[in-house]
This record gives sequence, structure tokens and C-alpha cells, in this order.
Amino acid sequence: MRRPWIVGVLVAGLLLGACGDPSSGPEAPPPSAPDVSATTHQRAPATSPSARAPVKAPTVLYLGDSLAMENQKVLGQELRRDLRAKYTSAPYSGTTLCDYLEGTAERSLVPARDKAAALVRSLRPDYVVLQFWGNAWDFTWCMDGITYDGARERYFKRYEADARKLIEQIATAGGSHRPRIVWVLQGPDPITPDRVRRVNGLYERLAATSGGVVADAGKAVSPGSDRYTWTQYLPCTAYERAHPDYCTQPSRDRTALHRDDDYLHFCLAPTTSTPKPCPVRSPGILRIAREITKIIRQSAS
Repeated sequence: MRRPWIVGVLVAGLLLGACGDPSSGPEAPPPSAPDVSATTHQRAPATSPSARAPVKAPTVLYLGDSLAMENQKVLGQELRRDLRAKYTSAPYSGTTLCDYLEGTAERSLVPARDKAAALVRSLRPDYVVLQFWGNAWDFTWCMDGITYDGARERYFKRYEADARKLIEQIATAGGSHRPRIVWVLQGPDPITPDRVRRVNGLYERLAATSGGVVADAGKAVSPGSDRYTWTQYLPCTAYERAHPDYCTQPSRDRTALHRDDDYLHFCLAPTTSTPKPCPVRSPGILRIAREITKIIRQSAS
């Protein structure tokens, strides 16, 4: 059964712009959804490139839901600094995989110009990073009312079908320059832990059978003893101890991953009705961004 504090946190988080809403139904696309032409090809700072950087700086496209929305700025900073990457982000809060499929513009939170295939055709990325928690509620129109609570097996079947369509559309759009998909594995969910485990398993299978890779960012925000046990705090890393802004409770040698009122997101600032990148230093976001960057570095080297 769901514990009362979790239900309260869930409702508060969703009303403020989390990944979905179990009761209120779809709403209009977020007004702050990024315009690709305004965010993208920023060059790395004019400093000596990292010795770990690949010979050819990769072009990276980052798509996803509210987790990607809050992560996008930090991931771009990490990719530019470590890999000299050309980086584009186009996340939309509340979305799931089908929102990025072409042919769903009338029933989607993502406009036609920002569909995955459209962006691949225009940007010619080397990597497409997909970070989706796995919208399990009746929030986005393109899921046709299929929810995890209402019909679990139907939900997983539909989710996998949409994932395979997205892979196909990205590959077709890439043509002879097919981008490699990076599937970001999600962290623990205190309400439906088995759902996240199964979604991550799907991402791993899809990567193995379609030439993609996985970035286990969820492991970086999980206890070392149990990958799928949710926790609000973890011990500080060496980097976090050396940078006090990232070790939120140094006297206890632990840092906060989540706010008290939001079990899902990793931004330590309150969520708002207008989705935007996280405006404060947040250890969970940095851990996730560094894991994604590490996997792209390894793949590109």
C-alpha cells in the first residue's frame, strides 16, 4: 500500500510540474519548452581540451521528460568541458517516448519541429540521449489512456512498441550517419520499484539489440548496497567533499538527492509551474550528468 507521506509528496510534485499526473489528465505543452534554435550549438570554453576527450568532438542530442528538463544545463556543461561536444537539448516535462514519435503531433506534448527524427535530420548528431522515467499515468495524450496502475502488461507492451518505433525513426532519419542511442537508466522509485526495474531492463535489451548503449545514471543516485532502494541521502563523494556546495550535510558526510517534498526529481530548488533547468547546484543532477558523459566518452574513444 502507498504510505500517506508518499502520496502527499506525489501529488505536490505533480501539481508543480513533475513527470505526470494520475488524476488531472493532459495539459498544454509547457510554455518554457526549449526552442532548439535558441539553445544549441554552444562551443566549449576556450581552455585546453581534457586529455580524456575523444579525437573527434561528438554531437549530442538530449531528449526526455522533466528529469531531462532539470538536468539539461549541467549535462551540457559536462559534455562541453570533457568532450568538447556540440550539444542540443530539447526536453519537455510530462512526456514519454511516444511524444517524440513523428505522426503524433496532434496528440503530443512535443511539437513537430522537436520530434526526435526531425531533430536528427537537422542536427546530424552522433548520439541521441534518451532519459525517460517512464510516464505511468494518464497524462500525455499519445499513450491513449494506458496506465501502469490500470493495465500493467498492456502498459509495458505499449511502452516497448513505442521505444522500438522511436529507434526505427531515429535510425531512418540518420540515414548513413545513424546516431547511437544512449538509454539512461532511471533511479529507484519508492512507489512502484518493480516498474522502474522493468523499464530499465527494457532499455538494456533495446540497447543490446539495436547498437545502443546504456548509462546507468540511476545507480549513481542509489545506495551501493541496493540499486533499487530509494533514499533521500547518500554519503558524499570525494568530489562533493572537495566542493562543499555539493555536500549538503558535511557534518554527517552525506548529501541530499531529493527535496523533502519531491521524491522523484533531483533539483534541490522547488519545482515550478513553468518547467526550466534546475537553477541551483544539486548533487543528484551532477551525478547523473557525469555518468552520461562518462558513457559517451567511453563510446566515442
